[in-house]
Amino acid sequence: MLTINPKYIIDDKGEKTAAVLTMKEYDFLIKCLEDLEDILEMDLIVESATDFRSYQEIRLDLQKERRL
Repeated sequence: MLTINPKYIIDDKGEKTAAVLTMKEYDFLIKCLEDLEDILEMDLIVESATDFRSYQEIRLDLQKERRL
């Protein structure tokens, strides 16, 4: 796990308006977001799937069809 240490840009009122990250931190966060997106998409697929077959079933069918 990478520690994120943003530097902040502050306006005249002392309020944070932006954050600056190193490229390593930015790349790490982008990778985490992409991984999370993949996980959420897979969760949706699993939740909406209506028919799953076990590995053994698929393997047996492939053997019967002489494709394995």
